[in-house]
Amino acid sequence: MSTKRMLLLVVAATLFGLISPVIAEAQSYPDRPIKIVVPYPPGGPADVSARLVAAPLSSNLGQTVVVENQSGAGGRTGAKAVALASPDGYTLQLGGTNPNAMVKSLYRNLGFDPIRDFAAVALIAVDSNVLVINPGVPAKTLQELAHYAKANPGKLTSGATIGISPHICLEMIRVRTGTNIVFVPYKGAAPAIADLLGGQIQIGMSSKAVLLPLIKERRLRAIAVTSETRWAELPDVPTMAESGITGMPPYVWFGLLAPARTPEPIIAKLNAAVNEGLKLPEMQASIAKLGMETRSLTARKFAYKLAEEEDSWSNAIRESGIKVD
Repeated sequence: MSTKRMLLLVVAATLFGLISPVIAEAQSYPDRPIKIVVPYPPGGPADVSARLVAAPLSSNLGQTVVVENQSGAGGRTGAKAVALASPDGYTLQLGGTNPNAMVKSLYRNLGFDPIRDFAAVALIAVDSNVLVINPGVPAKTLQELAHYAKANPGKLTSGATIGISPHICLEMIRVRTGTNIVFVPYKGAAPAIADLLGGQIQIGMSSKAVLLPLIKERRLRAIAVTSETRWAELPDVPTMAESGITGMPPYVWFGLLAPARTPEPIIAKLNAAVNEGLKLPEMQASIAKLGMETRSLTARKFAYKLAEEEDSWSNAIRESGIKVD
């Protein structure tokens, strides 16, 4: 036998020795309960999304799937816990725009990389926001709002939870329109909306599930939606792009992530189980009640999507000039 052929056989045997345990592990996976870490308190859209996905995931994999809330530091506590977990497919994160795509541009000394320390598993759903104003403001379009704000510098105030998508979008609008709109930081969406309804602030932004009922009741006036197309529920309300604000990230996303270096066969198994669950009419209906849309992607395409989202939100944060940390 030639020396070259012998070397090739040695290399092949070595690679097989390295790969075969991974294959065996993937074939037996899962043989114990899987945990989905939600980096927020119970009851929010991330938490509900995780619990909706857990049921079909458990059924399709034949194993218990539990949801555990590890809130704190705006989602960073739970995300870091998963980033540092064993890459074996038994600890997952309900990831999203706020705890993954944004935080690196907003905070220093995270102790983990919110994109590169994770393996993309499966996209679950996307959500979008709507810009609203108190009806006392004499404007029906973004152009009219900008004109009024310029005629009354410092008079209008906007408000949102600091460091999340509405905050960034509101500041991006202020920069793009060249207006002196004062931003008021809030610790949660509920107090911001209460002040918006009461007229303490005049401009706000949040998701469909939160604001659509108030818009329908005419307690708030919709100006523009961030999505790529108009909402079916608000066909007369234009998109941000139609209103002249291009380049604003259109969606926030929710999906499952695993620690980096989780074996690809395990990722593939999880991805297939999630996507199968998303086909269920009852799953789609439940996600729709949250004001969101189910979206299915392969793990590879979801990984590309994560990288694009990080770039998109990083550019928006840089343009808006937001400094949180």
